[in-house]
Amino acid sequence: MLRACLLVGLLALWSSSFHQGCEDVRKATTHYRYYPTRDMRQTIAIDPQRTTWGAPDSLAVPTIGRDPYMDDTTPYDVASKKLFAPAATDESVARGDSLFHTVCWSCHGKTLAGDGPVGQKMATVGAVPTDLLGESTRGRTDGFIYMYIRHGGALMPSYGNAMSSRDAWSIVHYIRHMQKVSPQ
Repeated sequence: MLRACLLVGLLALWSSSFHQGCEDVRKATTHYRYYPTRDMRQTIAIDPQRTTWGAPDSLAVPTIGRDPYMDDTTPYDVASKKLFAPAATDESVARGDSLFHTVCWSCHGKTLAGDGPVGQKMATVGAVPTDLLGESTRGRTDGFIYMYIRHGGALMPSYGNAMSSRDAWSIVHYIRHMQKVSPQ
């Protein structure tokens, strides 16, 4: 009788640890726990501003501040005259260089001539990205370029949610630096 109880006890321990071991192996090979319903139309919409306990999520709440012209509906030419670029420094130009070659080069090209790989595909349908070293861009104000980066335009998408105002000004500083270095 004692042997039977001991055997049943060992079998119970072995089966539960074996099951847990198999579960751990499955988790280790997949690394993900999927929601049972994977169709996005049937999943629960999560409010990005709140978690279950009511506190805001630090990654969902905008922390880059509000642009002073945000409610202004005037054209870029008029509204951009209210914006003045902060002083350019070597650090801001270097940051703009890094951001440009991360975000902007695919359309505007590494030489800022509008000859990036995406820009070439756009040219097949008659839409060409702006040559940032050309006269049309040189004649624009810093505020206009900044607003075009932050809010987009006819062919350019808005990058206002993707980068802070500091980043946008850094790209403006880089563009102006490149215009001085390579005159046309």
